[in-house]
Amino acid sequence: QIVLVSGHLDSWDVGQGAMDDGGGAFISWEALSIIKDLGLRPKRTLRLVLWTAEEQGGIGAEQYYQLHKENISNFDIVMESDEGTFRPSGLGFTGNAKARDIVKQIMTLLQPINVTDVYDNADGTDINYWMRDGVPGASLRDDLSKYFWFHHSQGDTMTVQDPNQMNLCAAVWTVVSYVIADMEEMLPR
Repeated sequence: QIVLVSGHLDSWDVGQGAMDDGGGAFISWEALSIIKDLGLRPKRTLRLVLWTAEEQGGIGAEQYYQLHKENISNFDIVMESDEGTFRPSGLGFTGNAKARDIVKQIMTLLQPINVTDVYDNADGTDINYWMRDGVPGASLRDDLSKYFWFHHSQGDTMTVQDPNQMNLCAAVWTVVSYVIADMEEMLPR
């Protein structure tokens, strides 16, 4: 059984793609690194996917889906960060009411960093295939007030990334992915 965390590596025609969407790739990588460094071994596999060609129609995600859809019942949740890595506020979530209640409980663990909200509907080109087929999905929600200052621009460089805000985003990704991967049962569908 698999808990999938992800971001995408492709950038648009200008800039470096550090925020869109290197940030999502960074925090997904960091989540797994933190779990490994802590010596934690969840009951399910944590899988990192660094998507490609999201900007060109999501063909990387479609290819991955085609290769793995026969095992769709083994995917517990698919998580994608693709709206920058600014100050996080919570998760967008797509899934049934029972699964949402579980995710709300998990998010209470993040009260010390004031990131507890669960919003309607996860967003993510790369996880949409899975969510359409009933796999619960989550997307990072953060402060988008500066997102379009840099989105698809020459300003999308590493200088945009705030290490403190990225650490908070990685904390959200780490807690949510680990707890779901270590629960006795998969999220209800």
